[in-house]
Amino acid sequence: MQLSTFSFELEHGWSVKAFPDLDSEQTLVMVYGAPEYLSKTAPLSELMAAYPRSKLVGCSTAGEIAGPLVNDVSLSVAVARFERSEVAVVSAEIRQATDSYAACEQLARQLARQGLRGVFVLSDGLNVNGSELVKGLNSILPADIVVTGGLAGDGDRFQRTWVIRNGRPEPGVITATGFYGQRLRITHGSRGGWDVFGPERRVTRSQGNILYELDGKPVLELYKQYLGERASGLPATGLLFPLAIRKDGSDTRQLVRTTLAVDEINQSMTFAGDVPKGYLAQLMRANFDRLVGGAGAAAEQAKGNGAVAGPVLAVAISCVGRRLVLGERTEEETEVTLENLLPGTQQVGFYSYGEISPYTTGICDLHNQTMTLTTFSET
Repeated sequence: MQLSTFSFELEHGWSVKAFPDLDSEQTLVMVYGAPEYLSKTAPLSELMAAYPRSKLVGCSTAGEIAGPLVNDVSLSVAVARFERSEVAVVSAEIRQATDSYAACEQLARQLARQGLRGVFVLSDGLNVNGSELVKGLNSILPADIVVTGGLAGDGDRFQRTWVIRNGRPEPGVITATGFYGQRLRITHGSRGGWDVFGPERRVTRSQGNILYELDGKPVLELYKQYLGERASGLPATGLLFPLAIRKDGSDTRQLVRTTLAVDEINQSMTFAGDVPKGYLAQLMRANFDRLVGGAGAAAEQAKGNGAVAGPVLAVAISCVGRRLVLGERTEEETEVTLENLLPGTQQVGFYSYGEISPYTTGICDLHNQTMTLTTFSET
């Protein structure tokens, strides 16, 4: 694999004098960009012109990761030309959350053929139910296929996100990239670092990813009690207190859910993934050192075993809630991931509205408030 990473800023232009000469049928161009590039499409058009035979994928963000740096109003780009592997990109429209399962089932069917090693998914971040998204993928793909990715972001605005389809940024799109070949090495890692607090409550009323009541009380009322003066900033300030859910008291696997929207009339909250009725739920809050430590642990997991002779691309997807909490310390987590990955690894990525990855092994899950890493290389 041949690999180059670079970036674009409105004030300074491209960070390279010329685009790397890596165009081919088996070149993948990843672009993670600020929401503004939905209308400012000239830089994306330049990439398309430079790589006409390549596959171009990407999405909008709540912050662009370029190496150890976290930028805004920029593009973070990776160009990877695979020498012994094949890539294929498929897409589907998603206009409302109820489309999520069928759209991803369709994408999985298109990619499920001999030699498939991994699937990388980028989805609209608002018109989606992330839990149904992963269920659709898992219904078709075998458990040994590594499935990772994330939900597009829109800063802390929660208004509109985009995903690249056919070289153009579009709202309401999911893309999936399939990776094929025995020489391909794909690893992953995902960790949180939040602390639970307060009582564990029972989900007494919910519908899919809309939560109405915990222990018979309106969930929005509960969140407002904890947020205090910050309640006026919902749904963004709800990211400061994600929700940990598990099936019952014996379930050791804890999933995290983060807010997408609030409904004052019904006193409900919409989350990025399902919050099933009967599950146990507990609020979480930030521990700065544990958040950074979690990012390091994700990188250690993603490092994998064995030496790699060629370049390694790491795609880091972290949750917008982590960025809001970490503030000026945000780059500590992108620095620590690089420190714990294989030497010489090149990193791009974005801050998201949800992360897709196996919990540790096996089928993928939707995660929130995690640092999730996927690495690509060839042996």
